[in-house]
Amino acid sequence: MKTFYIIANTDKAESLRLSEEIAAYLTSRGKHCVIRSQEQEQKEAHGELLKEEVEGILVLGGDGTLLRAARELADRRIPFLGINMGHLGYLAEIEEQNVYSALEKLIADEYTIEERMMLSGSVYVNGACVEQDVALNDIVLNRFGNLRVVDYEVYVNEQYLNSFTADGIIVSTPTGSTGYSLSAGGPIISPTASMLMLTPICPHTLNSRSIVFSSRDRIRIRIGEGRRGGLDEACVTFDGDTCVQLRTGDYVEICKSAEVTRILKINQVSFLEVLRNKLSRS
Repeated sequence: MKTFYIIANTDKAESLRLSEEIAAYLTSRGKHCVIRSQEQEQKEAHGELLKEEVEGILVLGGDGTLLRAARELADRRIPFLGINMGHLGYLAEIEEQNVYSALEKLIADEYTIEERMMLSGSVYVNGACVEQDVALNDIVLNRFGNLRVVDYEVYVNEQYLNSFTADGIIVSTPTGSTGYSLSAGGPIISPTASMLMLTPICPHTLNSRSIVFSSRDRIRIRIGEGRRGGLDEACVTFDGDTCVQLRTGDYVEICKSAEVTRILKINQVSFLEVLRNKLSRS
């Protein structure tokens, strides 16, 4: 690799410091490197990518920083390397103390690229599509306003599956299975798999479980009626961002996205080893 683009979590001073140090190091090795500015972050702009043939994107922060970058740049198909400056970094593979050895491997083209499936979601309010977005981890419907459970009607490939009375519903990718879905009791799935997983959040039942679907399936989640036929309110988020408010009758359609996130793999470490290390530290 010869050309790099750095995205740092601007809320963390150590991420900004390290981004400058990495840029200086790559420049000293005769490589070209651009750091995304705070002004570009505020505008969610990546203008420099249009000017350069960027070969790799270095993301400094936690998994949240990489998730946001993956969504913003989903159509560019440029691979990411996550440098963990957070706590649990399932996506951010490289720890700070190993940064420079990882950079040398990138320069020497000693890496592999792992493709992760993404979700595509379309939000319908009053029958009209008001939002379309992608997610690497999950698309989540959650209650909004009053602290009471909501009735979520779930359809798969136009067939009614079930109604879940719950705080919310998570539809996750295999990559997202170690995120919010895991906290809600969902299973862990190998990140290179291709499937969709639906997990209710605090369901009002004794026997609710996660359900795994084929990546070819399409899921529709509709907000049901509230108590005594009234209106219920919920919201939908994409990787914890892009919140859209929903009311009774509104729905979200979710399927596998045509886009993928490409992750640079430096260490030939299996997912099971990464998982074991993270779980032992949590």
